[in-house]
Amino acid sequence: MKIIIVGGVAGGMSAATRLRRLNADAEIIVLERSGHVSYANCGLPYFIGGVIEDETSLFLQTPHSLHARFRLDVRVLSEAVSIDPGKKSLVVKDLVTKEQYSLSYDKLILSPGAAAFVPKIAGAEYALTLRTVEDVERIVAQVERRPRHAVIIGGGFIGLEVAENLIHKGISTSIVEAMPQVLAPLDPEMATLVADELVRHGVQLFLGDGVSSITPDSVTLASGGVLPSDLTVMAIGVRPDAALAKSAGLKIGPRGGIDVDEFNMTSDADIYAVGDAAEKRDSLDGSATLVPLANIANRHGRVVADHINGREVRLVPTIGTAIVKVFDLVIATTGWNEKKLVAQNRAFQAIHTHPASHAGYYPGAKAMSLKLLLDPATGEILGAQGIGTEGVDKRIDIIATAMRGGLTGPQLADLELAYAPPFGSAKDPVNMLGYIAENLLSGLAKNVQWHEVESYRDHGYEMVDVRTPSEFHRGSVPGSINIPVDSIRERLGEISHKDLVVICQVGVRGHTASLLLNELGFNALNLDGGYQTWSHSPAMVAGELVK
Repeated sequence: MKIIIVGGVAGGMSAATRLRRLNADAEIIVLERSGHVSYANCGLPYFIGGVIEDETSLFLQTPHSLHARFRLDVRVLSEAVSIDPGKKSLVVKDLVTKEQYSLSYDKLILSPGAAAFVPKIAGAEYALTLRTVEDVERIVAQVERRPRHAVIIGGGFIGLEVAENLIHKGISTSIVEAMPQVLAPLDPEMATLVADELVRHGVQLFLGDGVSSITPDSVTLASGGVLPSDLTVMAIGVRPDAALAKSAGLKIGPRGGIDVDEFNMTSDADIYAVGDAAEKRDSLDGSATLVPLANIANRHGRVVADHINGREVRLVPTIGTAIVKVFDLVIATTGWNEKKLVAQNRAFQAIHTHPASHAGYYPGAKAMSLKLLLDPATGEILGAQGIGTEGVDKRIDIIATAMRGGLTGPQLADLELAYAPPFGSAKDPVNMLGYIAENLLSGLAKNVQWHEVESYRDHGYEMVDVRTPSEFHRGSVPGSINIPVDSIRERLGEISHKDLVVICQVGVRGHTASLLLNELGFNALNLDGGYQTWSHSPAMVAGELVK
């Protein structure tokens, strides 16, 4: 069997090595248009900042090492320019000699990845992108010239990582993002925490603004402002590199990626597509989605190799789990966010908590912010987001695993998680999310979201803050009265309305107080996530609700 693989990074190389492990005799040729294969894309931003000092650390394998171990014919600087599915052949261009030649195949695997999206902006050619080793070398060469100012266009994962590393290099850095927040996978009240961290480390943010033009030393904003820039990086996002597949007549999906089935087979039974170029199936609704993540690409490669060799393959839709570090913060997400649920008109229950990374009485506990999204009828976990300096990756990974295993929100309370004071709590933050979910879905408790406070107040609800007087005076929801939770029974006469929104710092005391008030004849709702969540809401940050 002769198998040709177009693209030699995550998905393509995963397929190649798995194929060899399953078949010692197959002829396997890997074509890669860049000068490197099997390198760590995710480490590229950290080479810019010097966190990864040696460029060779990014190279997991080389053509020589891959041939020595797996007998793979790896050809770098070789670009597949066309495919003839009828003849089962493709034309390859040697990017060094500029000569072209043909290759036949029995099976063809497309893993061209995704290309950086560069909009049609005047002077766009002055902006650098970051997808390959060659890209990062160009950026590093600019950094070594000691630029004074840099502008990152795009506030996504790559943009924020590049900004952090440029700040580490002492370069004044700005981020321009067309959306009103950074990190689109986050909901706005979570994204403000990231924005605060960026600003705290000296990054200038221009949110809700675009770019109209670029010159070698400046970036002009759509709003008319001009930013000095000796180094401009375009990090708006990526698009599936489906041009080769499209020219071959293969079916392209609704999201612009190559359409594939559960075996990653394209519309041609002898051609497969893996990684960022291929569309995935969303685990929540089965729709086509694009998730450019390395772990999914690697699994795609394994699936294809197994299918070609007649092995059983499991159907695994994606839930889109991702993580990024921004200075001292760790930000992780899985599943859908609230914005997408609203856009899809899907009912949901949101839960915000602000737990410690481990037992509070053990030194070094760090605060986290977690958000869980559930189906209010079934308890199905729809998504989660987490932000903090420690422990976030563990909690989001647990929730992602629970989603894959089909656990409901209340069943998170049943998980037996490793506990000792340096590592967690007797009631782990994930368990606590489960307890809250159980209370809400059973009807024992009802909550109010940060963006609903104004509406409830307009409808005659009284705001009762049950924190201590010192906490209350440091900041409170406008119009609220302060009755500490331990004084409620004695001070009931100070409450003038039957309908109440109860507020504490993070929602725990508010839960206790709201249940007590309900027992005493009131209709009390708890502010989800408490003052902590409300005070970091976009409206508060913009100064619209400042007391």
